[in-house]
Amino acid sequence: MRTPQLADLPPEHGVWLEIDLGAQSLTIREGDVCRETFSISSGENGIGQHEGSGQTPVGWHYVRAAIGNGLPAGSVFRGRRPSGEVFSPELARVHPERDWILTRILWLCGLERGVNRGGDVDSQRRYIYLHGTPADQPMGTPASHGCIRLRDETLLAVFEAAPAGTPVWLHD
Repeated sequence: MRTPQLADLPPEHGVWLEIDLGAQSLTIREGDVCRETFSISSGENGIGQHEGSGQTPVGWHYVRAAIGNGLPAGSVFRGRRPSGEVFSPELARVHPERDWILTRILWLCGLERGVNRGGDVDSQRRYIYLHGTPADQPMGTPASHGCIRLRDETLLAVFEAAPAGTPVWLHD
């Protein structure tokens, strides 16, 4: 994996992700070409960089780790590790307090010192992910604890297109 350099972004060639927090959308891009656009759900508390805010950060990031390859859709993660459970409405009833992280995790790392990297604004230390969410959770409206939530089928397509090292631009 090669860490992207800010001077090279957005890339002229190759895949990168654009996440428009105002439009609540994620676009897979190849250079300046739009390949696909999907609906997302970002932080219910809005846009912000600080630890503990429950907000979604902005700026250039990259996929630091892609977690969950080969697991079934609906696999439940706790602490970035598969729990061995597969999400179901019955499981949700037993654990109503859980913020469900399902199917795959794309863990983001900020590239901009003082904006989304280092100190109390570090996206990686804030555990900002792209991850799956139950089908009953809203898309197209902010409802997460700061992460980017996606439908399982969308997340699987994004996971396939965006391996570790892929640049990600979050903006409003």
